[in-house]
Amino acid sequence: RKIIFEKQWFYLDNAIGHTYGTTFEVTSGGNLQPKQEVEESTTETKEAGTDNRNIVDDGKSQKLTHDDIKALKDKGIKGQEIVQQLIENSTTFRDKTEFAQDKYIKKKKKKYEAVITIVKPSTRILSTMYYAREPGKINHLRYDTLAQMLTLGNIRAGNKMIVMETCAGLVLGAVMERMGGYGSIIQMYPGGGPVRAATSCFGFPKPFFDNLHEFPLSKVDSLLSGTFSTETLPSEPEENVLVEEESNGLTDEKQISLQEIEEESTTETAMEINQTEEQDTMDINAEDVEFKENKEKENKDNVREKQRKQWERRKKLIETAALLTQKNADG
Repeated sequence: RKIIFEKQWFYLDNAIGHTYGTTFEVTSGGNLQPKQEVEESTTETKEAGTDNRNIVDDGKSQKLTHDDIKALKDKGIKGQEIVQQLIENSTTFRDKTEFAQDKYIKKKKKKYEAVITIVKPSTRILSTMYYAREPGKINHLRYDTLAQMLTLGNIRAGNKMIVMETCAGLVLGAVMERMGGYGSIIQMYPGGGPVRAATSCFGFPKPFFDNLHEFPLSKVDSLLSGTFSTETLPSEPEENVLVEEESNGLTDEKQISLQEIEEESTTETAMEINQTEEQDTMDINAEDVEFKENKEKENKDNVREKQRKQWERRKKLIETAALLTQKNADG
């Protein structure tokens, strides 16, 4: 899928197989290409001014227009060359101080050189990113505060932890990272289900989620008073019943379709003049029967899948309730 990040779009397909920390260049069509390290030549001495007092920022110093830059991009000219052209076409660049020149180059490189480094996700990176970009989603939780919480909570492998947060799953992910897949975590959540948008960004392996449980806050009272029940969900998946019904239904339909085809073929032999018409009718009937069979099979599969998921949810909820009733969480 297309990734859009800081006004830049690209596809990650070419990144597969490379190590974390690899720097890529975005080529035309949004494809990534590993960036070749180019040593910057420091032999030529820069021509710089002594101060910036005579420079007027009136927007007229750059000879290249937006259309010229767009034309260069369309030709497939790399960002490095575009930056070089911008420097050459700037009337005030030589008058700027060396510091101002470096600042100008850095700013233009960021705008025109599409370079991306892919790093391994971690609590530090994700909390820094969320705090800088979408602080509202994590309740403005600072990364040093999160570090304090992890330390004071004594979070380590093999613990039994209860996590209650409304920070898009960032705190949960941080706890999971510290525990490294060992121990058990119960996530308490308000509303219809747990939010784990940030947790999915960590890219944890599947075993990390095997010991992750969730429990709704709305059922805590009933658990404490001993009236907790999961009667609203089915007790076990009713697969056997559905399979029997399905097999009976299909055999009947198959018999009907065979009879229809036999009748069609008899008529076809008797009336050779209408051969093509009969052939068409037979095809349509066979297609109808096949379509009905597929549709019914699909519906039954959907029902069975839904029942299986509900049963699994109920089973997991009972397991979580049992873990909570022990009242021996480490934090």
